[in-house]
Amino acid sequence: MRRRIIGTVALGAAVSLSAQEPRSRSLDDLNWMEVGRLVPARITTVLLPVGTLEPHGVINNGADNTVPESLAVRIAPRVNALVAPTIKYGVTTTLGEYPGTFGISAATFETYVYEVLRGLAASGFSNIIILNGHGPNGAPLRAAAERVWHETDARILVTEWWSLTADLVTEIWGGTGGHAGNNETAAVQAVRPDLVRPELYAGESMATPRGDGWSAYPFPSSILLYTAGQGLPDFDAGRARRYFDGTVDRLVALINDIVLKWEAAGL
Repeated sequence: MRRRIIGTVALGAAVSLSAQEPRSRSLDDLNWMEVGRLVPARITTVLLPVGTLEPHGVINNGADNTVPESLAVRIAPRVNALVAPTIKYGVTTTLGEYPGTFGISAATFETYVYEVLRGLAASGFSNIIILNGHGPNGAPLRAAAERVWHETDARILVTEWWSLTADLVTEIWGGTGGHAGNNETAAVQAVRPDLVRPELYAGESMATPRGDGWSAYPFPSSILLYTAGQGLPDFDAGRARRYFDGTVDRLVALINDIVLKWEAAGL
């Protein structure tokens, strides 16, 4: 089976690669000859960060791009992957009217993602790991991934870092998180503190908890709490580093586990 042969080569290459790192793990930075030598002989996994533009309290509008991009850089050496350019425009919905933010339709987004995934598969990557940074991207991402999986030899994992680390949020902050709340603000603060503006923070007046029985278009606050009274940002640098490092470890463990199980199953 072609997939199994490629995967076995990749596992063997991962062992020797630590002594000879690629010049860069960014597809943006490598030239075509370098990529040709690396894929698939030494590297068969690619990380694809995906985000959007929307308001995030007192952190940057592009936080949904900043976080998965930063995660990809940290993760790539530990899972022997290259990093594809980020898909920066996603399905922004109820927050799209805030200044400097907008999105594209789910149908357009799904078609675009589908074409990108097809291209990565055709380039020789047998493992495509999507690092999604924005909730409403989820359904079209999964639809595009399933379609490409059926049509190519690629194996695709779609991840959402904030859901994967919900228990870590509880461990660190003693409650749930929120959009632009403690966890997302911490993730940006850990890697780009210059993008965090605590001096603009006006406390709980800037946040609204989501609830049953109502919907608002646009949503009345750019900080959306999962639970009333929980998840407000605290701008604690130590907690931010602990949370981001834990998120990296959690994703590395998941990716390695899934790839090894794909290989063991001969998929």
